[in-house]
Amino acid sequence: MEAHVLAVVRMFALPRRLAGLLIAALALVLFDPRAALAAVEPGVPDPPSNLLTDTGKGKMSAADKDFVIKVRLAGLWEIPAGEMAQDKSRSNRIKGIGADIAAQHKVLDQLTRAAAKKLDVDLPDEPNEAQQGWLQEMEDAAVGEDFDQIYIDRLRAAHGNIFPAIATIRTTTRNDTVRKLAQRANQFVMTHLTLLESSNIVDFAALPTAPPPNAAPAKAASSANPVLSAADAAGGSTGSVSLPVIGGIVLAAVAGGLLITRRMMNDPRRRYRQRRASSDGYGY
Repeated sequence: MEAHVLAVVRMFALPRRLAGLLIAALALVLFDPRAALAAVEPGVPDPPSNLLTDTGKGKMSAADKDFVIKVRLAGLWEIPAGEMAQDKSRSNRIKGIGADIAAQHKVLDQLTRAAAKKLDVDLPDEPNEAQQGWLQEMEDAAVGEDFDQIYIDRLRAAHGNIFPAIATIRTTTRNDTVRKLAQRANQFVMTHLTLLESSNIVDFAALPTAPPPNAAPAKAASSANPVLSAADAAGGSTGSVSLPVIGGIVLAAVAGGLLITRRMMNDPRRRYRQRRASSDGYGY
């Protein structure tokens, strides 16, 4: 590939300094395209909750009410579980994860209780039967690695279950207070998933398998977007391009740009204007 780059440079007789910069830029893209694209790739946005209203207006559904109760229930067992981690774990990492999740659930619980008061939703004061069983399982676990594995597994599974439920409420609720709570809860859950997985002991192989995609919607989506359809048929995606393709695109773009530049430099009208400007005292 480097030989092709040098051939392009020689073909257009570029100055040595410019040729060196060109080769360096192309090498960066060809050998590590992610590093080259990092400078222009935008950061991951944090949804601004302050843009959402929180007036309690909008029809409440049974699913909305159930969601508010479930967010409350999550805190009722994850807070004591995180506090238990401080005594039963021997890992500073697990202790830190437990402390962070417990502290964040206290904040989320305040938001949930405020929303429930505005919406006149009665909240439970203790975990449900399943959650109490998980807490008892942690209590009975041996101090150290046994506790750590149970703690991480149970919380990771619980967050995996609530994650799609939050998405459903966030996109379907008619009530602005529920909508804002769902958005905030989503940000907490995403953070907790990341914290739990940072323990490096999550058994991903034991996680439930996602159901197969529905064939009908996939076919409709493909017909609506032939580009995506072609990428799927090739076994790839539009977001993943191989290095040879990237190299070819970059090389073609550079060659095209240099060809246009050379033609402009050799344009007799441009040379005439340069001589005219020089005679007028505006040359370089």
